[in-house]
Amino acid sequence: MGVHQVRLDAAEPLVRKNFIDTASAMSSKNKIDVHSPDLGDEDAALFTSLCQFIWVQGEPLPLIYNLEHPVYTKQGVNLQVLNHLESIGLISFEAAGYVKRWFGKHTRLFYFGQATKIQFLAEANNQLDLGHVLLTEKGKALATVFSNNRNHEFYEYVIDKWFQQGMVISSILANR
Repeated sequence: MGVHQVRLDAAEPLVRKNFIDTASAMSSKNKIDVHSPDLGDEDAALFTSLCQFIWVQGEPLPLIYNLEHPVYTKQGVNLQVLNHLESIGLISFEAAGYVKRWFGKHTRLFYFGQATKIQFLAEANNQLDLGHVLLTEKGKALATVFSNNRNHEFYEYVIDKWFQQGMVISSILANR
């Protein structure tokens, strides 16, 4: 297995397409100054709140689907906060949303270290809706520093969303 180029596209065909080479993104991560002087206490608190919504599939992916859903709003994450985090260079926001493409029949994502296996309906060329937010390179680097606590309500919300899309979901539990 070699390095695969992962393509992230905006969900709507009329919206500007976004392509990300995750291999080069991960290698440039070490070059980013995570102790940015422009990130004050309030900004750090907002970004920390966002970090509870991050799943990992090769790179950190904040899954922000419905901005008005209580799972986000109860944690203080809304359009105003996302616009602010975008203005300070931590995220990219796209109203039409993003998708990650070219999955085979199965993939694994991790939420705070817990693996979740997704089985898609088709054998190949599957895609996963990522919601409205991607982390910038600076945001990816900071996400490793500004971790938050696991949000079980959010975890169940995402699992239910995938289940409603017809995916078969399996949580992989460690031996106890």
